[in-house]
Amino acid sequence: MAFMIVRSFHIYVPNIQTCKQLLTGSRAFSHFCQKMRQFPVGYFDSSILENRREFLCTSCRNYHVKLKNHTSPVVETIQHLGEANNNLKSNSKTLGEQIFLKELNQWSSYKDIFKFVSTLDNLSDTMVAAIFQRLGEVQLQDSLIKSPELLMENDMFKSLCLRLEKESTHLSDSALVNSLNALTKLHVDPCSSLMVCLVSESQQRLDKGQMTIQNLCILGEGLFNLGGSEHAMLEQIMNQIQSTNVEDWKIEEMVLVYRTLQLCVGRKMNLFQNLLSKMNSFAEMEGCQFTPKQTSTVLSALVVLDETQVNNLIIKLCKHASCYIPYFTDDEMINVLEAFIHFRCSDQGFTEALERHVTKFAFVMHPNTISKTMQYCSTLCILSKPIFNAVAETFVYSADNFTVSQIVEQVVPFGKLNYLPPSAPSFFRQVERFVSMRLSEFEPHELLKLLHSCILIKCYPLNFMEKLFSPFFLQELQAETPRSKILSQLTQLFLTIQLECPYYKKPWLSLDYQVKSFYTRCESLESKVDLHLFNRVKAGMIDLLGSQKYFVYNVLTPYHYTIDIEIKLNEEGFVLPVNAHDEIYERIALCIDDEKRFCANTHNLLGKESIKQRHLKLIGYVVVQIPFFEFNPLDNKNDVVEYLHKKVFPNFYSFHENKAESK
Repeated sequence: MAFMIVRSFHIYVPNIQTCKQLLTGSRAFSHFCQKMRQFPVGYFDSSILENRREFLCTSCRNYHVKLKNHTSPVVETIQHLGEANNNLKSNSKTLGEQIFLKELNQWSSYKDIFKFVSTLDNLSDTMVAAIFQRLGEVQLQDSLIKSPELLMENDMFKSLCLRLEKESTHLSDSALVNSLNALTKLHVDPCSSLMVCLVSESQQRLDKGQMTIQNLCILGEGLFNLGGSEHAMLEQIMNQIQSTNVEDWKIEEMVLVYRTLQLCVGRKMNLFQNLLSKMNSFAEMEGCQFTPKQTSTVLSALVVLDETQVNNLIIKLCKHASCYIPYFTDDEMINVLEAFIHFRCSDQGFTEALERHVTKFAFVMHPNTISKTMQYCSTLCILSKPIFNAVAETFVYSADNFTVSQIVEQVVPFGKLNYLPPSAPSFFRQVERFVSMRLSEFEPHELLKLLHSCILIKCYPLNFMEKLFSPFFLQELQAETPRSKILSQLTQLFLTIQLECPYYKKPWLSLDYQVKSFYTRCESLESKVDLHLFNRVKAGMIDLLGSQKYFVYNVLTPYHYTIDIEIKLNEEGFVLPVNAHDEIYERIALCIDDEKRFCANTHNLLGKESIKQRHLKLIGYVVVQIPFFEFNPLDNKNDVVEYLHKKVFPNFYSFHENKAESK
């Protein structure tokens, strides 16, 4: 049976009395019937004209929606009859499901969606499920449902729910599981008759064992939303999935199963490990066919499942993701970046593609995406100047669009990777303004982390030192963890102010909050020396000086820093034994810097290494840097000795004469 859409007869009536007045007048109804008969036969259900009583009954209902395969048409609330008489219009056919879905996705609020739905005559069960799904998408914002009370009280929403409950046994499997999944995201009461009915019907169909992989996965997600990973039906779903042959799956089905396994973490995962292994092997072969959304979904699942043993799959997906950067949504991009961070996976092609994207779209990217991009660079020590410059420029002009946590995530990498952008003056003025305006919103550890990162690149937050060293703030910090890192940051902040801002005479940091050494097991402010590189340098120093008694290693200074190798000189420039204390005129500190002390693939020292060498110079040391990229290419002992000779004693060689006289 064909139905027609009569747009001008879709009424928004202020009250029922108006509706009655419009429809009970015989002239009005006769006029309407005459207008209807002008249209070709078959465009509409003739029962509308033949049965006036039925018409009046259905017309006065606000939102009467019938599902597919039922005989009554959709007849919505009615507009003003005067407009209907003058502006009567019709469509020759009901919108197809595909056209409907395309139209539906254009609306971004539940009011617009219901307004659009109210213009339709017939809704299939697939369409109803799609409506609930779209409502979940537009209502969900930052993991919270917008205006849930208004949505639940909406007449159209109630009518759709009521019809869904009545027709649950006649729904297709797809419509059933999609509707259930969407309603759980809308936080419909799990104990409501509708939800109980849908879950019960789902259980009956699950017991028959005839659901497709796709419907099983969608049902699993809905049940997880209802009861978490402990929901009783989840294991039954996974057992049915596991009984199938992975090689027969479509790519779309495999991606859905990854997502379902992600939900089952912690619930007998060992039972499904064999299935996961097969999926990983299959995904490694078929990964190049993934769409941007599928790539993001699989990487996100691998992070939650902590699949650290499938390096080839992860590397392949990460490389594949570099082609999709312009096409990822913000959420998908965040999932991909989190995977890079979790697996410590970096790819030059991905970084270059990310640079092109950020420099072009930084001003319109979501704040969470910008923050996650900076976290990616920071965690993997990737100093991408195009990204850092673009983020700094964006921050200057739109700092107020960011939350406190997002600001911390964006500013800290500049200090960690020891980089000042071209817009540094305006950038840090904006940082200071932001912190001053929203100081009360900062968690104590966030404020400390932000201010500490600034001193690494010679930006001194003097206006906030009084706050930072106040007894109340320090007491709040004591509850934070890890405590050793917090005390180290406080100590280094205080030391920096002492050494680099001697004119600042405000509050001092109590010894109770100072550490003896910046080297700690947990997130140390100093990098431990690479043992292999250290042993090579140590052997070279013995060959150069003739004995190990002329230098000492791992020296802890009174200023909390640990020196890799220390050499003492007297006033005449002679090298002194390590046990000499009275004749010391100068100390040389050798910093043996391996790859971990630099930003990835660069010769740019990390912020914590830069400030260490800066402070060692200020407390009187002659700092000699032995970087890996200069020392590693040296092939033989003579080259090593000559290199160390020139680096450590560039201007005088008195120790040679001293060595000859001693012989």
